[in-house]
Amino acid sequence: MTHIAVLGSTNMDLVTYVEKAPHRGETVTGREFRTIPGGKGANQAIAAARAGATVSMIGAVGNDGFGTRLRSTLEHSGVTTDHLRTIEGPSGTAHIVVDDEGGNAIVVIPGANGTVDHLAPGDEGLIASADALLLQLEIPLAAVLAGARTARAHGVRTLLTPAPARPLPPELLDATDLLVPNEHEAATLTGRSDPFAAGAALLDRVPRVVITLGAAGSVYLTRDAEPLAVPAPHVTAVDSTGAGDTYVGALAVALGEERPIREAMAWAATAAALSVQREGASASMPYRSEIEARYTS
Repeated sequence: MTHIAVLGSTNMDLVTYVEKAPHRGETVTGREFRTIPGGKGANQAIAAARAGATVSMIGAVGNDGFGTRLRSTLEHSGVTTDHLRTIEGPSGTAHIVVDDEGGNAIVVIPGANGTVDHLAPGDEGLIASADALLLQLEIPLAAVLAGARTARAHGVRTLLTPAPARPLPPELLDATDLLVPNEHEAATLTGRSDPFAAGAALLDRVPRVVITLGAAGSVYLTRDAEPLAVPAPHVTAVDSTGAGDTYVGALAVALGEERPIREAMAWAATAAALSVQREGASASMPYRSEIEARYTS
């Protein structure tokens, strides 16, 4: 089985479901509130584990009730949490508003994630033993950079999700094998709204890019081949929270299994399409059997 290490955030998602998200200064009535384990790191870990990989999580939770539940959720999904630290103080939270079209707006409060600013003893060995390392930007950049450098030193493939979008230091991009932004993050990084133009600009910094486009699918760009566009299955979205993380987790598994890039992207898109038809982030992520049953080459 593919072994994937994930260095990133764990959050409790505090999700409110509304017909239409409020504008500034506006009050609306929601129809439901739920607490759902999430965080981009934990989401990608769960997605990869359910898609069939052996997964280890590196990060931190607080010594509160949220932390206990976050750890339990990861373990229940088959993620190893030996390198998930417990620190004094609150766990990270994400405050999410989901509208009836499946769109969302999110405010993240780092909590324990803010303490993950370095690799702890044993983390380097875990990364070195993996086939791939998944990184995002919901923990301090110093730890992300340390993880990427460690992976590069040991020949481990690194997939970086540049979210939340922010300027990225050259040394992080130099240690990234595959950058996986969504179209908005790609535009923020390059100033170009067209995904193909944004991807071409990003190839000045990284060797390979996959840009996710939601319902429109995804595109792949590399320095030595023509761009590749892969459609997504047509579905009715209920909640898009965590869809991008589902895609990345499934993509990492498919690449670890040495599937061709077109097949890997289509397989990941199938996983993401299944996830948006359910509420929540980690709770919506499909198992390998579900992906295989829905996937068509």
